[in-house]
Amino acid sequence: MSIITASNLRKTYRSRGNRHIIGGIFKPDWRYKHAVEEVSLVIEPGESVAFLGPNGAGKTTTTKMLTGLIYPSAGKLKVLGYTPFDRNHNFLKNIGLVMGNKAGLNWDLSAQQSFSLLQKIYDIPMSKFEQRVEELCAMLNVKHVLDTQVRRLSLGERMKLELVGAILHDPGILFLDEPTIGLDIGSKKSVREFLRYLHSQGKTLILTSHDMDDIAEVCQRVIVINHGKIIYDDSMVSLNKQYAHVRYARLEFADKVPSQTQLKTYGRLVSLNDSVAVLGIHKSEVMQAATKIAEDFPLQDITIEQVPLEVIISDLYGKV
Repeated sequence: MSIITASNLRKTYRSRGNRHIIGGIFKPDWRYKHAVEEVSLVIEPGESVAFLGPNGAGKTTTTKMLTGLIYPSAGKLKVLGYTPFDRNHNFLKNIGLVMGNKAGLNWDLSAQQSFSLLQKIYDIPMSKFEQRVEELCAMLNVKHVLDTQVRRLSLGERMKLELVGAILHDPGILFLDEPTIGLDIGSKKSVREFLRYLHSQGKTLILTSHDMDDIAEVCQRVIVINHGKIIYDDSMVSLNKQYAHVRYARLEFADKVPSQTQLKTYGRLVSLNDSVAVLGIHKSEVMQAATKIAEDFPLQDITIEQVPLEVIISDLYGKV
């Protein structure tokens, strides 16, 4: 049975165009902004799904509708068999939400105090509560800051504890909106490993992020939204296959840098900055092209790699 089903989901915001204090009351000149239009999707239990899109594409609005934070303007939506905006108690007990730019824990309390409050809200048996706090905090290496006031924690420590708080009640679905935003490399690595662990335990993950490493390391399916509509919905493997025939050659020139015209004779010029150029070349021709470039121009370094995920996603945005 599908865990999430959405059909022709829409969210429209209305704002008054006539800003005149008196005239705006009688002739408001309403303006309508369609944040989400005709979004339809099905998500099965245990999937790890990425919601991607440029700023203002509608991905966060979609996530908020899925969690019941806002009500759809039109369409049908069921999550775990419930209508999210009804905020049924059983529905809320089976979802978790982490928003990287919003605080879920009370800043004036310690994390331990916030967790104790959540234990009461979700009616978690004390023995299970203590076990989960111990296990989850040990995995994320934050046991030593449990009694520190949340506002005094580093961003990385706070984000890890936000994750613990979101899954303390053992929900089946975890919604994550930019969970690694602003984190350092070590903290990002810890969060991604933790999310992979949760997925291995059968949790359904819905992840929104601008960090392509989050997507590549955590998600198996990609849904791309632009201008409020889904423009791509398939597996990560299928997405990468579309660019499997291309390789990126990153060339660092030691002295003389070729002109753009010269570089384009070897492949598609992706970028040229100072002494570094990146060319897109068919994988069957990349070694031959690299050898020819090295013969024609002195190279300090050369790197051959697959097309980065952020480039693939950016290309999808541009096709709308």
